[in-house]
Amino acid sequence: MPVPVVTHTGLDCPLADPSDARPVTVRARNLDVTHQMQPHAHAWGQVTFTLEGVVRVTANNSSWVVPPQRAIWIPPGVMHAVDILEPAHLRPLFVLATRSPFPGNECRVLAVSPLMREMLMALEQLDQTDHGSRATLLCELILDEVPRLLTRPMRVPLPEDKRLASLCAALMADPGMPHTLETWASHVGASERTLARLFEKELGMTFGQWRQQVRLAHAAPMIARGVPLAQVAEQLGYASQSAFSAMFRKTFGTTPSAFFADGV
Repeated sequence: MPVPVVTHTGLDCPLADPSDARPVTVRARNLDVTHQMQPHAHAWGQVTFTLEGVVRVTANNSSWVVPPQRAIWIPPGVMHAVDILEPAHLRPLFVLATRSPFPGNECRVLAVSPLMREMLMALEQLDQTDHGSRATLLCELILDEVPRLLTRPMRVPLPEDKRLASLCAALMADPGMPHTLETWASHVGASERTLARLFEKELGMTFGQWRQQVRLAHAAPMIARGVPLAQVAEQLGYASQSAFSAMFRKTFGTTPSAFFADGV
């Protein structure tokens, strides 16, 4: 089935496709939590970034929670959806396909540097059809900077089985839910053994490991905003801050504060 390619549905600023003369363009979209971008693809690559707020990007059977300190590279032609988790000032960069900073169809997690943020805002101030020397320099600097921003991903794989997908969607909406796999089995119409097998087969991990990934992904924007660890732990279903921190250290070998300072 061919990939549906969209151009500029509902964008809030004057538009111009990336081109040889202007290989990078930026879009301005200020969206609230009622907005959802259904699965679609572009002929160009995209760096999904938000100045404020938190979004969730879903692509290639994976999901990423993206606070302002992070961005997601989406290659040309890759189907993706975006959910607004907190009111967001979205500023996606569109990159000409022939100037893609990474090979292949893999999405990448980027740590947004102060330089990248400033260049993006400077590019936004220019007319989208401006092909002058300043625009050219900004585009080339951005294309040089993006590959330098690669950081450790906190990826949440997604299933195809409808029963498992129902369970996963509910947990992603509320990661603190305390349900056991046995309880979930009664909700989604599959036995506990079947669900356990599906987790291993489709996601390559146990239910507990997958839920932990989801909780860590949702912890990222909260910690980045300075939410106290005790509050993070409570919202994500941990008995205490120390239990959350112990799980985190066991997984990553460092404390949450040190990890997020270094990059998610």
